[in-house]
Amino acid sequence: MEKIDVALGQDSYTIEIARGLWKDVGTKIRSLSKAEKVAVITDDTVDALYGKALEEKLSKEGFMVRRFIFPHGEHHKTLAVFETMVRACAQFGMTRSDLVVALGGGVVGDLAGFVAASFLRGIDFIQIPTTLLSQIDSSVGGKVAVDLPEGKNLVGAFYQPRGVFIDPDLLDTLPVRYLHDGFAEVIKCGAFGSTDFFAALESLPDDRAILAAAESIIHRCILIKVAVVEKDERDTGARMVLNFGHTIGHAVERYYHYEKYTHGEGVGIGMVRLTQNAERLGLAQKGTAEKIKTLLARFGLPTGVSMNPEDIVRGIALDKKKRGHEITLVIVPEIGQHLLKKVSFDELMPYVEDKP
Repeated sequence: MEKIDVALGQDSYTIEIARGLWKDVGTKIRSLSKAEKVAVITDDTVDALYGKALEEKLSKEGFMVRRFIFPHGEHHKTLAVFETMVRACAQFGMTRSDLVVALGGGVVGDLAGFVAASFLRGIDFIQIPTTLLSQIDSSVGGKVAVDLPEGKNLVGAFYQPRGVFIDPDLLDTLPVRYLHDGFAEVIKCGAFGSTDFFAALESLPDDRAILAAAESIIHRCILIKVAVVEKDERDTGARMVLNFGHTIGHAVERYYHYEKYTHGEGVGIGMVRLTQNAERLGLAQKGTAEKIKTLLARFGLPTGVSMNPEDIVRGIALDKKKRGHEITLVIVPEIGQHLLKKVSFDELMPYVEDKP
């Protein structure tokens, strides 16, 4: 059992990571909450695997439980689905002392967290992430949101969970594509945060090795993220480093209507494209992009995209992280290091061109 405390004053909480934790998750949730009612928010894929079992675990602890289920996929992380979920909470008769449990991947966690942040101006919620991406990244840090047609995560809040319970054994039911999707974010952590960790990732030969090392990988990624979040909870400075690959990646996801590329695939494309250009502009050590590209390709992740730079710039113009006519790019000068560079939109093209 690994426990990581996230020190955010009155919003502090603990993340627990352990194989087999799932069997005791009902008891663990009861230890954090005196709620009468629990709304388990999940998608149809995860519900078919784990929904009924979680309901039974929570019922045994004396909770009155309802499962609120929506269709899986990023394109369902919308205001319309959000409205359905908050109305379901109202119809369930939930009060401010009750609890939302997010059971699923990043889409579920983002949406359920925003429901909890908004319903009755805020009720408690707990994260049970079931994908590698959500276990190492999206369940930690308190960013909750839904998408608009104009862009990703444009409506949301910073709202911390009461707790996060991570069982790496839940990854056994994860389709290979989504294991790789999460691994792209693992690579991101090593690329900007740790030479040693990146080297350890380079030593992993295949998917079986990822799953065997999942507990230590998750633990290391969360330590990297928590150290950043504790310094900058609301993403105004140091936390921006976590967006390495995301500025271009989000533009790619949006351009293809969240149907062709997963989030991690978009991030991988963004890391490679930006780092190739950073090398060309003299901001990164030669060979840095190739190291990232090689590791992504080993696990079948895309490293490029046939997309006009103008379309990427248009997508970035809708990024929620822009400030006026500038956006901060996260550049990796060499593996294990990072710098934040403010770039005006008039000067953005050299950073997004397809010139390896």
